[in-house]
Amino acid sequence: ERQRYPEETMNIIKSAFTGGVVGWLYGGLPAFYQARKAFIERSHGELFQNRADAVQSAHRAGLRSFIRYGWRWSWRVAAFVTIFNTVSTGLSVYRNKTTISNFASAGAFTGALFRMHLGLQGLAGGFVFGTAFGIPAGGLLMVMQKLAGETLQEKRNRECRELYEQKLAEWQSRLSVTEVLGQTESNAQGGPETETATES
Repeated sequence: ERQRYPEETMNIIKSAFTGGVVGWLYGGLPAFYQARKAFIERSHGELFQNRADAVQSAHRAGLRSFIRYGWRWSWRVAAFVTIFNTVSTGLSVYRNKTTISNFASAGAFTGALFRMHLGLQGLAGGFVFGTAFGIPAGGLLMVMQKLAGETLQEKRNRECRELYEQKLAEWQSRLSVTEVLGQTESNAQGGPETETATES
């Protein structure tokens, strides 16, 4: 109705992007330093043209590891955050309230989904880990919303009320224009009749 995506959808997209960046840094930076260190230890016997060539080779080795391992962590963290936020937001919108149980359920679902391939034991472990992750994450999000002064539900209800009032005002203005046009039309039709009546 407002010709834009809902704020919840934008929040899911933003959190997925942020999760991807954080995952890339989390996986990539240690891999960069480890690969660079391993390259320096392995290359004691190699001949380089100069010191800059040796440093560039070490940095290239680190950069390859940064990209490879950063990508592995990036898509996993982004997928985890996206699924978690989608489930918790869906529950909040469906129930029209934000509670810790929404986040705990979302964490349990996401954790179980990510550990499902490990069998029943992995499923149970993922369920417990996801619940343990979802409760503090949800608490943090709820505290941040409280500090912002307005929760997402309150904002959504306020925007719906404003949209309703705006549409009601538009409808009433159209209705008043229609009434004015109706009166003008009836006056225009009544005018010739009165003129003929006076002539006779």
